[in-house]
Amino acid sequence: MVSGTVAVDTAHALRLESVRKVYGSGSNAVTALDGVTAGLRRGAFTAVMGPSGSGKSTFLHCAAGLDRPTSGRVLLGDTDLTGLSENALTELRRQRIGFVFQAYNLIPSLTVRQNITLPLRFAGARVDEDWLREIVARVGIAALLDRRPAELSGGQQQRVAIARALVTRPEVLLADEPTGALDTRTGRQVLDLLRGLVDTVGQTVLMVTHDPVAASFAHSVLFLADGRFAGELREPTPDQVVRRLTGLGEW
Repeated sequence: MVSGTVAVDTAHALRLESVRKVYGSGSNAVTALDGVTAGLRRGAFTAVMGPSGSGKSTFLHCAAGLDRPTSGRVLLGDTDLTGLSENALTELRRQRIGFVFQAYNLIPSLTVRQNITLPLRFAGARVDEDWLREIVARVGIAALLDRRPAELSGGQQQRVAIARALVTRPEVLLADEPTGALDTRTGRQVLDLLRGLVDTVGQTVLMVTHDPVAASFAHSVLFLADGRFAGELREPTPDQVVRRLTGLGEW
């Protein structure tokens, strides 16, 4: 078997197995994740929720290879991220993972097209014009390619950020509070867009959110409490999510 690969789990695009993450040492040690095992179903929209300090951000960072687990392992497809070098992890994130954050992180001096294709320029890869046309059409910004970020609304800027995350055809799209800076109406449009990408092209999406309405756009919600996996809710409604979150206070 090639180093860094494992038996393929075709059901999951990404999986955390017994992941424990401790920051600091001795009396200052903080356990952010405590033996979490959870998988993202391939071609599904999964949300992660939990109270403040539950480990949501650490879960996302470990899933993305941005943080190394103290123990356990993270699998992206058939690749075990845990043993990869920093250079290999950087290359993997560049090619196989897309990122969308609350902050749009667009470069003001670049056009929309240049912002979208920036990951390809960093990778020294050519732009697939057919794929570029498809994704900008899907996210609704085909007419905005020559504009600069300052000429766009917040919702339009987030759509550019989503297109940039998709331009490398990632196996998994990771979104950290992607609607946190948007008004309710625009936020729902972005959530509709993410769900549509899952339902129409089979994009796997993981979203960390604190918003029960945002979570209800997902196929399933994974709950964390005190760094531990606290259950899953399939086909959630906002009310169901609120009730489950309220129960986590007794975890």
